[in-house]
Amino acid sequence: MVERLGEAKGELIRFLAPRTVDAFVRKLPVEGRAALYSKEVYFEVPLNIGEEKSKRIVEKGTIAYWPMGRAVCIFYDKTRPYSSVNLMGKVMDNLEIFSKVKSGTRITIKTI
Repeated sequence: MVERLGEAKGELIRFLAPRTVDAFVRKLPVEGRAALYSKEVYFEVPLNIGEEKSKRIVEKGTIAYWPMGRAVCIFYDKTRPYSSVNLMGKVMDNLEIFSKVKSGTRITIKTI
């Protein structure tokens, strides 16, 4: 859920980074204030996991965990993260709302 913009739907894919995804799911729901970098929206989450199958290039729609910033990242276009990220899943529906997010916007990730 993105404050004042609506909802997007995504899917977590365990095999991409099993320890990271499992730890993240146990913390759900999570909420934070958006920060922006390149073509990415991210926010801190209460998780402290190191790199796991980390990548330096991501595809449009990728949901990832950024170990250096202890944050969840949503990449709304193909880009290079600031540093390596653990891939966790993909936004499946309404990805375009993330390109409209302003710094400080409240974002909530929950299961349905």
